[in-house]
Amino acid sequence: MNMQRVHLASLDGVHLEAALHRASDNSRGTVVLAHGITVDLDEGGMFVRLAEKLADNGFDSLRFSYRGHGNSGGTQAGTTIAGEMLDLQAAIEHALQALPGPLAIIAASFGAVSTSLSLPWIQQEVERIVLWNPVLDLHRTFVEPELPWGEENFSVDQQAHLRTRGFLLIDGEFRLGRVMFAEFSRYQPVQDFVRDGRPALVVHGDRDSYVSYEVARDAAAARANCDFHTIAGSDHGFDSREREDEAIKVTVDWLLSGKLGAE
Repeated sequence: MNMQRVHLASLDGVHLEAALHRASDNSRGTVVLAHGITVDLDEGGMFVRLAEKLADNGFDSLRFSYRGHGNSGGTQAGTTIAGEMLDLQAAIEHALQALPGPLAIIAASFGAVSTSLSLPWIQQEVERIVLWNPVLDLHRTFVEPELPWGEENFSVDQQAHLRTRGFLLIDGEFRLGRVMFAEFSRYQPVQDFVRDGRPALVVHGDRDSYVSYEVARDAAAARANCDFHTIAGSDHGFDSREREDEAIKVTVDWLLSGKLGAE
């Protein structure tokens, strides 16, 4: 596999770290990988293995770290959904310029927020969408959380820290600021996802204690041209190597079956 570290500039000038992976043979197309909150372009190592699997099956890919994550510019507390949409747009534009063929996006967890909200603006650029355990309802995930992870990280006490310190800590380590928290009450990514009609796949664990499996399942059912795959028994992020491998295989097989890049 041919991997090259690259540096992107978001549309407002923020530096983004990124990595290009080239297909082993002639390219079928390109996939942009959008990670979740608190992690980086590696997505805990899963995006590295996904990129390798994509390359083995003829796809180029571009991984990048959103602002405030990994070695990209910006700060954690200054990260916003609007800023992440700019970052995703920069990654898409770089992929279109640097890599051949049609384009798809694979977005994990919070990466689904900027991806879904961007769908009305990337009608021509992106052919297919894959969401892994996606955040589609910001209110139910963060503002009035319904699941254990959200109840722990976005409790009344935690939200009080936004007023006193200007941020709250996710998992004790990631500073989420006031502006992004305010955005949670303004954006509705599920609406943009359901309205979009291009081919899509949603992969979600049915024991997810972070992000609602039911919200994702219902959104997939309400959306035209959408497949849904359950990772049985899995918590958020696919909680074992076997379940991660299942998500990767299902995703690559789906891209192949859809003939992304077929002549």
